[in-house]
Amino acid sequence: MQILLSGGSGFIGTYLTQRLVERGDRVVIITRDPSSKQPMQGVTYISWDADLNEAVCAADAVVNMAGKNLFESRWTDTVKKAIVSSRVETTKKLAKAIAKAEQKPDVFVTFSATGYYGSRGEEPLNESSGPGNDFLAEVCVKWEDAAREAVDAGVRTVFPRVGIVKQKDDGALAKMLLPFKMFIGGPLGDGSQYYPWVHMDDVIGLILHAIDTPSVVGPINVAAPEHGTMKEFAKALGSVLGRPSLFPVPGFVLRIAVGEAAGAIVSSTRIVPAKAIQTGYRFRYTDTKAALRDILS
Repeated sequence: MQILLSGGSGFIGTYLTQRLVERGDRVVIITRDPSSKQPMQGVTYISWDADLNEAVCAADAVVNMAGKNLFESRWTDTVKKAIVSSRVETTKKLAKAIAKAEQKPDVFVTFSATGYYGSRGEEPLNESSGPGNDFLAEVCVKWEDAAREAVDAGVRTVFPRVGIVKQKDDGALAKMLLPFKMFIGGPLGDGSQYYPWVHMDDVIGLILHAIDTPSVVGPINVAAPEHGTMKEFAKALGSVLGRPSLFPVPGFVLRIAVGEAAGAIVSSTRIVPAKAIQTGYRFRYTDTKAALRDILS
């Protein structure tokens, strides 16, 4: 297959590109500066200014992961606008190219996030649950709506609503490790919030599942089936590291450190990956300790 990929040089995109090449697919990555990329067998690079219509016509699948990092800076009004536009504008551009293409791809996989649901306490949230009403929920609703032209053109469109991705180069996990290593680790906030982690292997597995499985349409939750609370995650992390998990980071400290984004960090989202299970996907990592052992080994 030939895969047209935006966001291919990012955190998830790097792993996805490697896996696609390993299984024999050809990958065309859309990037702002193709000349800055190192050559890689099975991968070519094109600019956002290139003829996207031609690239779309040659693709069997289009995967869109482009978007500004949510937590690289405090959420000023300017940063919020950039977070929205970096997702919405790229999605609209690809959806328009797909709609206009004479030879359309089989599937358009365009990212969203579990932030779609907002903070909902202990309420189980499957793909039919409605959106929340906070900033991240607003971002996700606009992000998914931006794919409308591809949907209206009859192209199978999938929205992976991705949880908190865990891998050895995961910045959030790295920040949690230091206090644990200093014997002062613990949960963020009061720890009662549901924490929808997912191992990178299952993120990639579910993207491939979405590409390859015709019955997968619309939103699909990407989170471990039994992810539990932040307190349980922190306890598992301490156990794997051989450290206690006794010192929670209060919400007001997080607000001082990161501002409004603290609300997203301590939000409670109890995700049920119903569609993944119903369509036959088998998660590699369902146990928190097993996932952390693999990542930290």
